[in-house]
Amino acid sequence: MKTPLVTILFLLFNISISSQIYTQKDVEIFKNLINKAQQDSLKNESIGKIIVEIGKQFIGTDYIEHSLEVGDKEDLVVNLRNFDCTTFLDNSLVLARLVKKNDSSFTDYINELTHERYRNGTLNKYTSRLHYFSDWLYDAEKRGMIENISKEIGGKIYSKKIFFMSKNKNFYKQLSNEKYLKEIKLTEKEINKRKYYYIPKEMISKVEGKIRTGDLIAITTSIEGLDIAHVGIAIKMEGGRIHYLHAPNVGQQVKISDKPLSDYLMNNRSQTGIMVARALEPKK
Repeated sequence: MKTPLVTILFLLFNISISSQIYTQKDVEIFKNLINKAQQDSLKNESIGKIIVEIGKQFIGTDYIEHSLEVGDKEDLVVNLRNFDCTTFLDNSLVLARLVKKNDSSFTDYINELTHERYRNGTLNKYTSRLHYFSDWLYDAEKRGMIENISKEIGGKIYSKKIFFMSKNKNFYKQLSNEKYLKEIKLTEKEINKRKYYYIPKEMISKVEGKIRTGDLIAITTSIEGLDIAHVGIAIKMEGGRIHYLHAPNVGQQVKISDKPLSDYLMNNRSQTGIMVARALEPKK
């Protein structure tokens, strides 16, 4: 019996196996990135340097909204063809960790992405994903992936109550499930028990000398109930100023900011400052 054409096309272009969704193009992009990293001997560089070099490979890649909201159940979504700001950052970090560990298989990538994206490194259901970036910072630091250096470099206490998801459940189709909504509320409650620090945007220029290339930069916001509005990667340019490597917005592409990070924030009224995390060298 011949295999139906629709089945062949599905297997070629959209693979969904064991709670994983990706395309053959994603596999090809991954292999090309790993091969280039090996040719350039990137594993001998610091983890921060590798994050930036990986991130720069994505310059010009189109922005996409809601890239992880695929299907009705929580699958590990792999998309190296388009990014939102969070998936750009997490893929740059994950791929850098693989390069540093000399792990080069697509299975290694799937495992590392799961480890990075989900609470305690385990994909369970929608609420196991680290939706709030402040929650991701806490979880990733607890598991030795990063160090939140916001306080260390002069940060002030970030006094803000987080409740955006539960108060805007209509924005999240999965929160029509009352069980998930209850669990998100519990997550928000836990976030609000913690003490976070941030650098107000007026202070960034004074502390940018303490920020390194490859540091992860999360931009805080005045939007009610929301912790972080945007994320990206610090990159030191000529003259020693810190710029922002990021996936900006709808209709735009991954780029390095034209202006230094401090100036970039000053042009946006709703952006209030930054949290800074430093990736740690992964253990073998």
